[in-house]
Amino acid sequence: MNKVTALCAALIVAGVAAAPSLQTAVLAQPAPVQPSPVKRTILQRTDVPGTNLEMIYATVEIAPGFKAGRHNHPGVVMAQVTEGEFWLAVDGQPEKILKAGESLTLPDRTIHNEGATDKGVKLSAVYVLEKGKPLASPAP
Repeated sequence: MNKVTALCAALIVAGVAAAPSLQTAVLAQPAPVQPSPVKRTILQRTDVPGTNLEMIYATVEIAPGFKAGRHNHPGVVMAQVTEGEFWLAVDGQPEKILKAGESLTLPDRTIHNEGATDKGVKLSAVYVLEKGKPLASPAP
């Protein structure tokens, strides 16, 4: 009986001693990851025969008020606004706001900033890009 009592006492002491470290471990959990303000969903992707290019068809959703920052794409981008309002600022040109039904074309490596007005925006986009390059890169 003494062995059982001693074992129970040891387990209780071990549990009490471990409790603060368990609380710290629970409290030290990282905060939940916030969703990205830009969501690209690639619907199709194919190589352009005889070239070093690929074509990507995607939907793009941008959260209300978000601006992506100046960047470019390693190829041509064509897009149509399907919902909301798309804010576009191409270097050297006046800013534009495109509404649902309107479309745009960005030539190869055009430096621009883009985003959504306070309404958010959804686009249907086609990228014709160099294979192996990132979809977008920050402007130099």
